[in-house]
Amino acid sequence: MTEYEAYQEHIRYTHDTYCRIVIRHASFDAARMLAARWKREISLEYLTEEKFVPLSTIDEYFQVPDYGETYPFSVRGQTIFLDSCSLAAALAELPEQSQEEIFLYYFQHLKQKEIGEQSGWTRSTIGRHIQLVLKRLKEEMEALPHE
Repeated sequence: MTEYEAYQEHIRYTHDTYCRIVIRHASFDAARMLAARWKREISLEYLTEEKFVPLSTIDEYFQVPDYGETYPFSVRGQTIFLDSCSLAAALAELPEQSQEEIFLYYFQHLKQKEIGEQSGWTRSTIGRHIQLVLKRLKEEMEALPHE
């Protein structure tokens, strides 16, 4: 074996030794990180046995709401059932003209222009009436005791 070949072999052994040391230290680091993680983690079996925590969730977003009691509100010969007692009471306190405007706009989904044509007012006047009625409804609902 020549001196050059001996040097090449020495380089290979040195490199192999260096790689083994790096891999060994990487395995030590990985084991240390796993041990630290295991200290922090709690097994799911422990949670279910000790705490009786159900491992599920129920999404209530798509469930049909239970409205319970409904409150009737009549206008223009039609009866609407509302969930809110305070809203039904506040609507009942409004003048008939205001009740009709709210009914047509929010329950019959008519445009302000169409409501104005039926009642003989302009679209902007009907819009202003609805705005004032909503403000009055809010004040009356705040004055009533909550459900």
